[in-house]
Amino acid sequence: MDDSGLVAHWQEIWDEPVSGWDFSRFGERLRGDEPPWSYVSLTREALHDATSVLDVGTGGGEVLLSLADALPDDTVATEGWAPNLPVARRALTPRGIDVVAYDAVRDAVMPFPDARFDLVLDRHEAYDAGEAARVLRPGGTFLTQQVDGRDLADLSDLLGGGPTAYPQVTLDRFRAEAEDAGLGVDLAEDWSGELRIADVDTLVGYLAMTPWTVEGFTVESRADTLLRLHREGLPPAFTQRRFVLRARMHA
Repeated sequence: MDDSGLVAHWQEIWDEPVSGWDFSRFGERLRGDEPPWSYVSLTREALHDATSVLDVGTGGGEVLLSLADALPDDTVATEGWAPNLPVARRALTPRGIDVVAYDAVRDAVMPFPDARFDLVLDRHEAYDAGEAARVLRPGGTFLTQQVDGRDLADLSDLLGGGPTAYPQVTLDRFRAEAEDAGLGVDLAEDWSGELRIADVDTLVGYLAMTPWTVEGFTVESRADTLLRLHREGLPPAFTQRRFVLRARMHA
């Protein structure tokens, strides 16, 4: 395939509609290390005594569905990205889980009353610590895993994206915000590992699902770089960063 054909092919990948957060579609072409903790295991532990649960930013409902056997009847989810709302509702409504439109960046207040939930979950979604604390019952738990704002900074540099989009997302800042909101932090840990991307097709598909990774990226604007990477090969790995935070509302 000549250069123009390759760029057209990558443009098709970039333009393909995206919904949900299921990266398994890439198979072995996208392989990442895992943090030493398991978010699912921590969530299952927190669910033991929970009678009411909120999952903030459920995506397509993938993670919540994996926990379906442990969820109480009173489970609610939110999602702020419009394309994911129908995906999440198709997945979760048959399980009796309502999916409510809510975006922490856009909406100042969560659409729930004070002290509504025993457990608030958040995996890779922006949130307001004050709002998380407000909707927690006394003794309730807030658990979040976040993508550190420095995640894949080397990939952004490679593609000319400049500084990462969310440099303020750090464990130190989020821990301080939780404590300022009246939550007692009992777990705070960060981690870095490798993400291996096999080829440019996978790179473009991955960026289509996570467009914030490289600010200003389009296939057209980075065509020369993509062609060079196709000829020379991608670096062996990029640096991914995560952190986990668990905090409790004082009884």
